[in-house]
Amino acid sequence: MNKKARRKNALVSSPYMVWIAAFIIIPLLFIVYYGFTDGAGNFTLEQIKSIAREEYYEALILSLVLSIISTVICLLLAYPLALILRNMNLSKQGFIVFVFILPMWMNFLLRTYAWQAILDINGVLDTALSAIGIEGFNIINTPAAIVLGMVYDYLPFMVLPIYNVLVKIDDNVINAARDLGANFWQTLVKIIIPLSKPGIASGIIMVFVPALTTFVISDILGGGKLLLIGNIVERQVKADNLNQAAGLSLVLMVFIIINMLFSGKDEPDIKTVKEGKKNEKLR
Repeated sequence: MNKKARRKNALVSSPYMVWIAAFIIIPLLFIVYYGFTDGAGNFTLEQIKSIAREEYYEALILSLVLSIISTVICLLLAYPLALILRNMNLSKQGFIVFVFILPMWMNFLLRTYAWQAILDINGVLDTALSAIGIEGFNIINTPAAIVLGMVYDYLPFMVLPIYNVLVKIDDNVINAARDLGANFWQTLVKIIIPLSKPGIASGIIMVFVPALTTFVISDILGGGKLLLIGNIVERQVKADNLNQAAGLSLVLMVFIIINMLFSGKDEPDIKTVKEGKKNEKLR
């Protein structure tokens, strides 16, 4: 690549670099600074070590458990749905995808408050069940309600990346497997799932990260009775204790990075893919 082309690429990419620096790198540096200092600006590890406090530790464990459960449920629901969308006719496919992502256009808070109205005592669900003789069904202000809210709000973030990968799988590959005698489950396990791993990895990251750090869903559907680590960080920010909030946020980043590493380890290496395509051309 000559110097002129390099300058052109640098000029085109400069707005993105400015955006990344302004909204990602600089805020992250502030979090790191506050997380490793006290109120006087002195270096300390106390903000990080505070995660060992009983209240914070229990909130972190509960957040991890609920976010993992929500991610698994989203994956189990999203993969069959993405397969169904892929196998539908093109004319119907676009409409179904549109209907599915339509709730995402609605405000996040409104969707969560809608579930509160449905699950609350004397709410829509309680009234409907009471009408048919089922009494005492109440999951509001419980971990189940929080998981339900997470699954509802974050399910599209699991479906769309998986669907985008599935539609790119060549039908000839699937037909070849069936011609060689593979049944549906063999084709799914040996062909479709391995080829869709990048979409699965992206979906897991896109669901796990907001589920781990959420505080709105637990506030509304948990009634403030169940504290997640996101709720504690929010309270520290409101109390103007930025150092403590940043320290806890750094601990959360560790789990997010671990999730990204495990989710992305099965993605195909770019160099290997290029070498494979080069060998195919030589043949």
